[in-house]
Amino acid sequence: MAKITLDNLAHSYLAKPKSENDFALKELNHDWADGEAYALLGASGCGKSTLLNIISGLLHPSQGRILFDGKDVTHAPTAERNIAQVFQFPVVYDTMTVRDNLAFPLRNRGRDEAYIVERVQEIARMIGMEDMLNRKARGLTADAKQKISLGRGMVRKDVNALLFDEPLTVIDPHMKWELRTQLKSLHHEFGHTMIYVTHDQTEALTFADKVVVMYDGRVVQIGTPQELFERPAHTFVGYFIGSPGMNVLPATVSGRVAQVAGQTVDLGADYTATGKVELGVRPEFVTLSQNAGIPARIRRVEDVGRHKIVRLEVAGQEISAIAGEAEDIPADICAVQFAPEGINIYANDWRVTPNGKAAA
Repeated sequence: MAKITLDNLAHSYLAKPKSENDFALKELNHDWADGEAYALLGASGCGKSTLLNIISGLLHPSQGRILFDGKDVTHAPTAERNIAQVFQFPVVYDTMTVRDNLAFPLRNRGRDEAYIVERVQEIARMIGMEDMLNRKARGLTADAKQKISLGRGMVRKDVNALLFDEPLTVIDPHMKWELRTQLKSLHHEFGHTMIYVTHDQTEALTFADKVVVMYDGRVVQIGTPQELFERPAHTFVGYFIGSPGMNVLPATVSGRVAQVAGQTVDLGADYTATGKVELGVRPEFVTLSQNAGIPARIRRVEDVGRHKIVRLEVAGQEISAIAGEAEDIPADICAVQFAPEGINIYANDWRVTPNGKAAA
């Protein structure tokens, strides 16, 4: 296992980048703790795979360094970094059996055959392929081959880090849940440093100790699922995390009150915000009103089983509210109110800390 340090790291696919906009991965300075499980989460093209490939050594950064436990490995080839990587599409040896595919990384490092047999059996049980160990990989389904790739990535206990690049894309939904659970169990048992790239918030939030949210080539927040939900550091985090995501409305702020759509909103704390100021509030903290609050009009109600999502229009903009599954939605709803404890204030897309409080 290893602590991973990203020191002044950035990358451009252009030979001579001239501005920050030319960088697919903008400057990063982060320490990722030894033995923790991280998920790199963001939309396609945000820089997740670029960063993962730099960590693995498949890509050399345009600037900066990457260190494993303080050792500079920026110029070290992948083989010397002692990592295991599982890619989006399965990479297996078709002419080998499932057993030999799983055993290959251990045999390649000269491990004792008795240990190999025991470890392969353990991993096969973990990925649900005990009854397929003697079958050739050729002819297996794509999801079966990906399970082999996952197993081969997990078979070594001595790696510095396990890297997963959207590994469950070709896996059916039920198996996705089981494999995520197994990966989490493996992490708890052996304490590997794990980095898991995904665009799926459910995968990220159920797998990782810390989620690294990326947007436009930049890390905009690193936090626990609870931190990302309650205090999104950037409006993108609020939008991307949650279903539905955070409501964001233009606002003006003066002390502990904001003006939204011509109405006064109590913020519960004092703020100072300039530039493009917005109020963010998750649907769970929006309540419907028949008399007081911000004028709103119901556009539709979506019953999703566990609760109802109420889509409303406020000042020409759609927002969402969460209502209980059994809750009646009166036809004369004409306003919404925001719970102060669920409000975040943003200036130029970044969260503003209440006056007198330390940044979260």
